[in-house]
Amino acid sequence: MTHLHIFSWVLALALLALVSTFLNSGNLKPAKISHMILRLDYLLILYSGGDLFASYSSYGPAVIIKLLVGIWVIASIEMVAVKKKKGKNVTSWWIQLTISVLLALFLGFVMLPMGLLP
Repeated sequence: MTHLHIFSWVLALALLALVSTFLNSGNLKPAKISHMILRLDYLLILYSGGDLFASYSSYGPAVIIKLLVGIWVIASIEMVAVKKKKGKNVTSWWIQLTISVLLALFLGFVMLPMGLLP
């Protein structure tokens, strides 16, 4: 399930870049389609993350913090896409997305026992 989770959030970041590119070029129809696919990918992220949470919930509060940071990542991705589509300033949301992704990567790969370090 870990591979599915990693694939789904990498796909989400790639789809966000695609949505952003389409919106920058003024192609609204492909941007809308890409955004809908991105929203479907959120379901895959939540499913795989929920399964991982259920498997590792006995590891204490770090897993709960990782879950909350993961939800923060999804919220930041969605806000970047929506605000950009509306033509509003997205700088603060990009900053939040960067911070939340780095924090999620740190928690997932370094702090939790199923990450890279033994």
